[in-house]
Amino acid sequence: MQNILFRLTGAFAAALLATVIAAAQPKTNPGINVPVTYYKLPNGLKVVLSPERSAPLTTVAVYYNIGFRIEPRDRTGFAHLFEHLMFQGSKNLGKLEYIKLVESNGGVLNGSTRFDFTNYFAVVPSHKLETLLWAEADRMKGLDITQANLTNQQGVVGNEVKVNVLNQPYGTFPWIDMPMTAFTNWYNSHNFYGELKDIEAATLEDSKAFFDKWYSPKNAVLVVTGDFEEKDARGWVEKYFANIKSATPDALPDISEPKQTEERSMTRTDKLAKKPAVGFGWQMPKRGTPEYYAMGLIDQIMLQGEDSLLYQELVKKKAYTSDVNGGINAYLGNMFNYNGPMLFSADLIHEEKFTAKQVLASVDAVVEQLQTKPVDQASIDRAIVKLRSEMYDTMQQFGGVGRADLLACYALFDDNPSKINEIESNFRKVTPALIQATAKEYLRKTNRTIVMINVETAAAEGGQQ
Repeated sequence: MQNILFRLTGAFAAALLATVIAAAQPKTNPGINVPVTYYKLPNGLKVVLSPERSAPLTTVAVYYNIGFRIEPRDRTGFAHLFEHLMFQGSKNLGKLEYIKLVESNGGVLNGSTRFDFTNYFAVVPSHKLETLLWAEADRMKGLDITQANLTNQQGVVGNEVKVNVLNQPYGTFPWIDMPMTAFTNWYNSHNFYGELKDIEAATLEDSKAFFDKWYSPKNAVLVVTGDFEEKDARGWVEKYFANIKSATPDALPDISEPKQTEERSMTRTDKLAKKPAVGFGWQMPKRGTPEYYAMGLIDQIMLQGEDSLLYQELVKKKAYTSDVNGGINAYLGNMFNYNGPMLFSADLIHEEKFTAKQVLASVDAVVEQLQTKPVDQASIDRAIVKLRSEMYDTMQQFGGVGRADLLACYALFDDNPSKINEIESNFRKVTPALIQATAKEYLRKTNRTIVMINVETAAAEGGQQ
């Protein structure tokens, strides 16, 4: 879960700006219409090609079907640690040379660890596509896993945990606190950022076994999107990836969650926080069901934007807070890029003169509106417009990384990246009656989890701890 920090050269920044401008132009065809070519190599690697020529940039993304949700027990944070190791060198590229290769050619790159995948992507000028495919294949073919690299990255990740979590106000709130409280299956509820003792305990043998098991062509998808000729890309993919040996990954563990039948909550005191906070979330319907799409529209109606019901109630009317955050898979992605139990959640930091009980009572009043009275069609239409706008913004993000993300996830989880073109039509099938029924079933209190953060008086007054 690295911060996405990019270094833009002048030429690259201009090309990226051209992409953003193109995205803002009126669309003549309604709905999402993304070109998709999908096939598999004999070694099992899934390949998605999707040309988009609004700017002379090409994105290459490789997604591995391994996220922190299914990392080894007693090795919490290991999936994230391994993400770091992927930048430490391969057979023909030494330590950090992959990064230097991309940046010296005017490109940007990053990787991240999520619930159900680990991804690596780079955006380069179009004429460097072959070079980038060669470099990415070199990593997949054989990572340089050494004790020195492992020890170094254990220190890096350990410091990241200390800086980003342990020594930050609200450090685990709500993105770690919420799933740990809401879910009962260890795979969904452990501290995925990593316990320091587990990170430090990882061995060289652990790392090599993890790579052999999960970083195999049969467990990956390669996406190429942007400005390229499909014939050229197919030839280069065949040239550099087809001869990589593939192992069969273990069967995925059971990550299912039982139906939640009682409200769950946790409260902790944060010595660094200066104001109290409250987060609340509900377990989602199964991904891809009609209720799932209904929850996507409920998210827009209830939470997204200043016209949303929660913003109007909690910020404008009651003045509990200056902002409300959240959504479906809000803290580590979006409603499309996960493949297991998930939460629709919201959080806010509130003034001390108010209590979490008052905030939650106001939330209950908003939920009741959705449960007792069907929303009008105008509200649904407005929600679809908001969602559609977000989708286009996402797909154009960072020169096409958002488009690659959607294509990769539909390939990984559904074996059908063309589902990207069905997203809007599925939302348009949602009726007022379905929204009401979904709100009754999934926004019930017995399906809710609450996380509350209290402050110490000295911290609230700005004192030293």
